[in-house]
Amino acid sequence: MNTKRFLYGILILTFCAVTGFAQQKAQLKKVWSVKKANEWYKNHQWLTGANYIPNNAINQLEMWQAETFSPALIDKELGWAEGIGFNTLRVFLHSKAYKQDPKGFLNRVDQYLTIADKHHITTMFVLFDDCWNKTSAIGKQPEPKIGIHNSGWLQDPGDPAYADETKFPELKVYVKAVLSRFAKDKRVLLWDLYNEPGNSGKLETSIPLLKNTILWARAVNPSQPITIGLWSWGFEKLNEIQLANSDVVTYHNYETPEWHQRTIDLLKASGRPLICTEYMARTRGSLFSNTLPLLKKKNVGAINWGFVAGKTNTKFAWDTPLADGSEPKEWFHEIFNPDGTPYRKEETDLIKKLNGKN
Repeated sequence: MNTKRFLYGILILTFCAVTGFAQQKAQLKKVWSVKKANEWYKNHQWLTGANYIPNNAINQLEMWQAETFSPALIDKELGWAEGIGFNTLRVFLHSKAYKQDPKGFLNRVDQYLTIADKHHITTMFVLFDDCWNKTSAIGKQPEPKIGIHNSGWLQDPGDPAYADETKFPELKVYVKAVLSRFAKDKRVLLWDLYNEPGNSGKLETSIPLLKNTILWARAVNPSQPITIGLWSWGFEKLNEIQLANSDVVTYHNYETPEWHQRTIDLLKASGRPLICTEYMARTRGSLFSNTLPLLKKKNVGAINWGFVAGKTNTKFAWDTPLADGSEPKEWFHEIFNPDGTPYRKEETDLIKKLNGKN
């Protein structure tokens, strides 16, 4: 047994078991009741899908800036998602795309939602992110670094802006503008406020922005649930805040099924619906074949990382760059080639079967 993982699991169990105390201590605005959260979840079919960015975008800015927004490509790729039975996608926004062109940005988000709805897909939007490159700039985005996973992905708001409280007023405008525009929009499944807070060495320095983001979102009071996904069991203060302020519990897990099962069992103690918003890393043993059936059996939403191989380079593993850009022996993430053919037909056949498409 991996003692460290076990201890982290016990830590999460402790948080779940004392949810009432955590809410008294860390809750910033009233979350949904457990009953309301479960009623919401029962009104949806089993949630399956992927983290999505079109194959011609290296990062969130390239996806959402007017010059590179690609509705025709999005329409085509979401058709592939519909074809295998996916019914939801997790999509990252970026505050700089909003700041550059507020009206145009919101209209593009609306256009994306129209395309997704056409394919019977709801969307969970992510507002902030502590992962990968700490600086970003509006305009032409860099080309991918050969053979390097997510070489152009962007933190939002990045470093040092995430800790600069003089920047918070403009971030507040962004959060409230996006949520207000789509607060009652049935095409939006839920709001994932902050991806992996504390990552990239930030640790607890992300707490002020996280807490403020929760306050801004709760002030809008959207009809959809709010969540902040758990991702590192050792971040005690962050986990407490994230759990206490999530209407539904979301989490990331790239482990093998036996460890993933333990995570599910522990988080079920919260009494709230569970959605895994990141999984599937083939070379780590997190596969569609061994994880997706588990998630369906446990009625846990299943949102894998990666959809179409493209400029994000996430078919390459996190820690195994290929300097010559040659094809990995096994793709780390992704389901489809850019032409729409599946990387492994047996995987898409399984996804279709579990989603009732066969």
